[in-house]
Amino acid sequence: MGLSAARVATWAIAVFVGAVYGVAGTIAHAYRLGVLPVGLLLAFVGAGALLVAIRSLTADRWATLAAGAGLVAAVLVFSGRGPGGSVIVPDGELDMLGPVNLGIVWTIAAPLLVAAVIVWPARRRALASAAD
Repeated sequence: MGLSAARVATWAIAVFVGAVYGVAGTIAHAYRLGVLPVGLLLAFVGAGALLVAIRSLTADRWATLAAGAGLVAAVLVFSGRGPGGSVIVPDGELDMLGPVNLGIVWTIAAPLLVAAVIVWPARRRALASAAD
């Protein structure tokens, strides 16, 4: 696969879409219904579905990496304290579910999810190896 304008455009779009999902997941991760962390589950499922879809549709690890970079960058940027002192991912008692801080779980789970989708073996190669 050579470097073309279409491929670079795909990477740029993937970074943008990944960043949108990262912002949405970072904002929604703290939503709970009782003790069930619905926001964290939806953020994880949404980000995972995005990454798997990009990997499946483009068959390009680099496009998936670009989306993952956008996602992780958005998570890291929006996890910090804002210029006015506002905090989207609080630490301490506010974001705790038992002994676990949901913000830390989301901040760690996002890059791990990106890495898992990127290093997953290519399906076409696995099918071709099985046919031989």
